Amino acid sequence: MSLFDLKLQDIHNRLHAKELSVSDLVNESYNRIGQVEEKVKAFLKLDEENARAAAKALDEQLGTDQSRGLLFGLPVGIKDNIVTEGVTTTCASQFLRNFEPVYDATVVRKLKEAQAVSIGKLNMDEFAMGGSNENSSFHTTYNPWNLEHVPGGSSGGSAAAVAAGEVYFSLGSDTGGSIRQPAAYCGIVGLKPTYGLVSRFGLVAFASSLDQIGPLSKNVEDSAYLLQAIAGHDPQDSTSAKVDIPDYLSALTGDVKGLRIAVPKEYMGEGIDPKVREAIVNALKVLEGLGAIVEEVSLPHTEYAVAAYYLLASSEASSNLARFDGVRYGVRADNPKNLLDLYHKSRSEGFGPEVKRRIMLGTYALSSGYYDAYYLKAQKVRTLIKQDFDNVFANYDVVIGPTAPTTAFKVGSQIDDPMTMYLNDIMTIPVNLAGIPAISVPCGLADGMPVGLQIIGKALDESTVLRVAHAYEQNTDHHKQRPQL
Repeated sequence: MSLFDLKLQDIHNRLHAKELSVSDLVNESYNRIGQVEEKVKAFLKLDEENARAAAKALDEQLGTDQSRGLLFGLPVGIKDNIVTEGVTTTCASQFLRNFEPVYDATVVRKLKEAQAVSIGKLNMDEFAMGGSNENSSFHTTYNPWNLEHVPGGSSGGSAAAVAAGEVYFSLGSDTGGSIRQPAAYCGIVGLKPTYGLVSRFGLVAFASSLDQIGPLSKNVEDSAYLLQAIAGHDPQDSTSAKVDIPDYLSALTGDVKGLRIAVPKEYMGEGIDPKVREAIVNALKVLEGLGAIVEEVSLPHTEYAVAAYYLLASSEASSNLARFDGVRYGVRADNPKNLLDLYHKSRSEGFGPEVKRRIMLGTYALSSGYYDAYYLKAQKVRTLIKQDFDNVFANYDVVIGPTAPTTAFKVGSQIDDPMTMYLNDIMTIPVNLAGIPAISVPCGLADGMPVGLQIIGKALDESTVLRVAHAYEQNTDHHKQRPQL
């Protein structure tokens, strides 16, 4: 049995009883990485020397008041678009292959304050643009449940590392489903918080109005612990919400009696794999058995979400990625003829095909003569999608459906068909457009691959989202299933 199969509270108790050390936990992580990383390829950079030094220092605090935090000594992996002082942050792009930040992202600082131990940086789709992890410029990550299948993306490395038992939990980022979709594909829990609840300071921007950092973990309780540690206002992030942070753990009561659940007909119709639909229907029956009220509703503008998202996200990406020009940081082309040639060569050499595709789409949508027809109209559709959720939440507590329309697909099967790849995010994208929270929890297997149940909540109501997810989890065993690597 792996130490990482223990519940967080059990690990905490053993640490305090000195039956276990932080060094033991870090050894567990690196030993497991040594066993499976060649197959899974979840990491881009291991920070072993610093991690072992941190573990040794924390071992000296065992039994003192400084070791009371429940994240104390736990190994965590960090997605490689979250900056880490002194540790290369590449965004899985050749453009940043030599970029070593001089500061920590706010979430990394908070994890250090909670005395978690960073194990290394996790693979991703380049600049978080992709849904399969095949767009990394370094290597593809593989799904621990079946190494012929993708782990999802863009936080595929973050999901695969947790599913494979390489770290206790991890951080990812979610712009259009990039935490929840890989969590669903890899059979773990992935939470996208409300926009602004968790600081984005130190997250390399893809689409600034959509990006959100969140936790990936083996169970809902661990997600609540991790969210508790990283949530809160940050004056360094102008979009950070000034709100009181509740005690998320107190929400995990297991009681959903009388709770009203909306199931959008658009989330259960055409395009959903029948076996995925069956798993969702069975999950809803579990919640009904616990006393929840389940009713069908409509989110009529869902069909426009993917088109609106890719216009808005690509437009913001074209603006955000303009800073990568070969002048200030990142790669610089050799022997340019002039400044324009430097820009052209550096960006041509540094960016991969998916990043170039989105920059070109976004630049086109923002250009003179097309702004009103594309970008402005997409913003109006975004408002309609938010209003759809507002209307439903006037009468319901949560919205539930599948996280993804299918289970994880095979590596290489969709990489040359970007439109099909984009449609994999049809269930998750509306949540980002509306800026609301959602969680994916395992709800069964279809042909041996995990299925994710998505629970969507009102803005800043992570407590209810976590309560429903935890109640479902406590009455099923799906979250206990592990891939057999």
